[in-house]
Amino acid sequence: MSALLWLLIAVPLGAGGFLGVAGRGANRLAPVLGVGAALVTVGLAVAVALARPEASAPLFAGMGAFLAVDGLSAVMVVTVAAITLGVLLFAAGEFGPQENRGRFFGLMLLFAGAMLVTVTAATLPLLLMAWEVMGATSWALIGYWWQRPERVRAADVAFLTTRTADLGLYVAAGAALAGGIGSLRLDALPGASSPWLHLVTAGVVVAASGKSAQLPFSFWLSRAMQGPSPVSALLHSATMVAAGAYLLLRLHPLLAATAWAGPLVAWTGALTALALGVVAIAQRDVKQLLAASTSAQIGIMVLAAGSGGVTGGVTQLVAHAATKSGLFLAAGAWLTALGTKQLPALRGAARRYPLVGAAFVVGTLTLAGLPPLSLWAAKDEVLAAARAESTGLYTVGLAAAAVAAVYSVKALWYVTRPLPQQAEAAYDTERHGTRRVSRVAPLPLWALTGAAAVLGVLALPTPASWLEQLVGTPGEPSPAAWELGLSAGAAIAAAGVAWWWSSRHEPASRADVRWVEQWLFLERAAETVVVRPVLGLARALAVFDDRVVDGAVRQAARGGLAAGRFARRADDGGIDAAVRAVASGARGLGRWARRPQTGLLHQYYAQAAVGFAVLTLIVLLVR
Repeated sequence: MSALLWLLIAVPLGAGGFLGVAGRGANRLAPVLGVGAALVTVGLAVAVALARPEASAPLFAGMGAFLAVDGLSAVMVVTVAAITLGVLLFAAGEFGPQENRGRFFGLMLLFAGAMLVTVTAATLPLLLMAWEVMGATSWALIGYWWQRPERVRAADVAFLTTRTADLGLYVAAGAALAGGIGSLRLDALPGASSPWLHLVTAGVVVAASGKSAQLPFSFWLSRAMQGPSPVSALLHSATMVAAGAYLLLRLHPLLAATAWAGPLVAWTGALTALALGVVAIAQRDVKQLLAASTSAQIGIMVLAAGSGGVTGGVTQLVAHAATKSGLFLAAGAWLTALGTKQLPALRGAARRYPLVGAAFVVGTLTLAGLPPLSLWAAKDEVLAAARAESTGLYTVGLAAAAVAAVYSVKALWYVTRPLPQQAEAAYDTERHGTRRVSRVAPLPLWALTGAAAVLGVLALPTPASWLEQLVGTPGEPSPAAWELGLSAGAAIAAAGVAWWWSSRHEPASRADVRWVEQWLFLERAAETVVVRPVLGLARALAVFDDRVVDGAVRQAARGGLAAGRFARRADDGGIDAAVRAVASGARGLGRWARRPQTGLLHQYYAQAAVGFAVLTLIVLLVR
């Protein structure tokens, strides 16, 4: 059975490596091979989830590479593989032959393969290796269109921010070794001795928060929108951003082993969900709105990990992955067709392209948390665990759920309005629109949207009990009837208010101006209350990074150079000089030794006689 597990990671990594090296040489083959490899990976993921094998191999001296599929990772491998297949199928219709399709599909498969290793790794060294590959491929994918400097800068910001947080995993690995547990297996980490246990936990929390764009690291995710839409769909749904939340859910026993980690993680997730939800309301770019909502929705999963609602967090993760990937693909289809992703310019887009529009409508209603769609039920599972932990956590989480309904309805209102008479004037502001949607785009869109709508079944009592047994967390709190009603009422009320606020004027020219002014007022209020403080915090962190972290690195580099110069002087003036002196002395002795060697026999006899006489005198004198 272990062969299945090795194949699961070998197929995407092998196909991705081949396509990445082949580049444009595989342009014709890339979509077929990429989608085919993703399809095979889905089949292997289902087989692995059913068999739940383990596999191991030597890695370093005293350390092995250990892979294992348990209930939690079984859910994740199927989710990652299925989302990857849908995204690559969409990309096959979006990326024309003028693009370097070999490099793109290769990087996407490597990205997905690294995530599969991440979710099945049972030891820290292997997790670190996959974590690094995922970060490197995300940098290459965000900056895929590298000819434009702003895209490269965005990739650099995302990479450096997450890499800085990733150092926490190295700290955790070192502390685990120092903590005397004798193993770097993930399930052994809670056994580290104090104070190393606290250092291990802190390192994991920092690394996971950075990867999942939680406060104060959330700013990098908006920069990641510079990448192609399929990259955003995969990165924001089931791979990189979800990896941090998955790690916290996986290591909930580690969080529970300390008194501070669980509450810290829970409050970080709750505050991120609320703050970034308000930031999403202020966005006028649909991809930026979805990016901010990703941080907010991942915050719900982080809240679940901190409050012990692992099953609810897994349900939220799976439902959000399907929802968000579909929404990003729909936004990407409109960007290709209309040349813009600005919400005011997308008015009527759902009516102009009804197949994409219908999928976007279902996706936004799901994202809003409206019953009976999946994220409503998933959030209630998380909120039940939060209420058992703290009433304050429950209140903030419920407020975040209501805010989600507002930003979702904002996006929905724009794209479902009647087409304005002068719509064409607002198009092609970012690229030249093709005015068509790829024929293959509706298939993955509707598959993902359909899954997003129905995955809430996992929160029903019988499936929820099955899922709890699967992930090994039986007995988690379940939402009461009044909790379900309260969250549904809050979401419906928030959605209704947002829709009424948007629609209380007819979209005639003057009324539309008044509506836009009112939305701008709300956006300015949101910017004043949340966005500016968050940006101020980001700037303060940037100054800290430049002056403290970078300063320490520069000073360490200068110290290294000074030590190198001292070592060079010591080597040149001491060791090399001593070696040269010994060599010179040896050469002098050699010259003196050669002088008596004249080749004349009588001289040799005379030298022997003199030497014998000298030895005789020495013996006599010594005696």
